Amino acid sequence: MAEINTLWTERYRPQTLDGYVFKDEHQRELIESWVKAKNIPHLLFSGGAGVGKTTLARILINAMEVDQYDLKEINASRNNGVDYIRDTIEGFVSTMPFGEFKVVLLDEADYLSHNAQATLRNLMEKYSATAKFILTCNYARKIMPALHSRCQGFEIDKIDHTEFTARVANVLLKENIEFDINTLDSFVKASYPDLRKCLNLCQQNSSTGTLKTPGGSEKAADDYKIEMVDLFKKGKIREARTILCSNIQAEEIEDFFRWAYDNLDIWGETPQSQDAAILIIRQGLVNHAVVADPEVNLAACLVELSQIGQ
Repeated sequence: MAEINTLWTERYRPQTLDGYVFKDEHQRELIESWVKAKNIPHLLFSGGAGVGKTTLARILINAMEVDQYDLKEINASRNNGVDYIRDTIEGFVSTMPFGEFKVVLLDEADYLSHNAQATLRNLMEKYSATAKFILTCNYARKIMPALHSRCQGFEIDKIDHTEFTARVANVLLKENIEFDINTLDSFVKASYPDLRKCLNLCQQNSSTGTLKTPGGSEKAADDYKIEMVDLFKKGKIREARTILCSNIQAEEIEDFFRWAYDNLDIWGETPQSQDAAILIIRQGLVNHAVVADPEVNLAACLVELSQIGQ
């Protein structure tokens, strides 16, 4: 069993294009053509958390052998104002590169203020010959149209559920962690499609050499989701609802509806029951935007889901 202080997400992060799962062959061929030419356009990678946006950006940068002094990585969730863009980024891109061009990797660019995005737009134009920008974001709609028009956009799709499970299982096997399929399925359902979160949860709950559902004092902030999923799978929807509503944060409720949609098999095994679940989830999400108490709306949605097929 590996040392607990080494994050699995880093140890098993793909390092080359061969190890990365692309959306399709066309996307792979396009990126390989950039590597061969040692040049890229401005890029915008969008998609949900943990699906591999930053990983792909770093693989691309490494494959093009960008000089370390020509690379600047920035987390826009912490540095997102106009002053930072002007003082730090412009100061970096305005000097001559050691190689062919400089690269600015701007993670979580959807956190940039509107004025900061406008300033960034100007920098992309002014220094396009000597600086390339790679932006990543969870929500492409939060990126202003002027930036979209200056970037080649890539939607990083979630990998399919079976591939996701296989990747997690492969890491557990390499780490010599014992597990049963049902327990692994609970971890997968609690975190899909965020592979990073799933690996972190598995590492956190396998320190004894066996993957276990957390309980008692061992529980961490996100562990209630694993217990909740386990109860949902057993048909104990009332107990699961109680755990969910007493632990979920207000800002997480909207994400729950997406999770419920991604795991339709929990609500029914037939196409008809899953269709009914989609309609209930959709209405719950619509109501979420207008109700005075989102928790009550969430509980009501779960009651309706539990009554499918009755």
